[in-house]
Amino acid sequence: MPYVKIDHEVEPKEKILSDIGDISGVEVFNRHVLLAVYQRPTKTKSGLYLADRTVEEDRYQSKVGLILKMGEHAFFPDEEHSWGDGEFSLGDWVILPAAAAYSMLVNGVMCRLVPDHNIKMRVSDPDMVY
Repeated sequence: MPYVKIDHEVEPKEKILSDIGDISGVEVFNRHVLLAVYQRPTKTKSGLYLADRTVEEDRYQSKVGLILKMGEHAFFPDEEHSWGDGEFSLGDWVILPAAAAYSMLVNGVMCRLVPDHNIKMRVSDPDMVY
């Protein structure tokens, strides 16, 4: 079954970066990664509207995040963790268990601080996963 395409007035990455603004004063340490939580808009491409409660729940249950900052040792392989040939970059959409991170607001944007080993995969479109 194909995933539900969402009607984005503004591309999601662009919206998050615009909303969060300057985060140059945020420093992430060690193997941690700061992610902005992806929250779906209310309207699908087919014209259906998602309930406000459904959209609000993304703040707590979304498994998709946009990499905003990485600690100096994030994604370096060690004896316990390896990402194969995969390299992660700022601006990548990644998947994580929702409960595997510290939730916080950064400049009013819902974010999560997560150890790198809790990032499980990368996707090209944040709407692919719910």
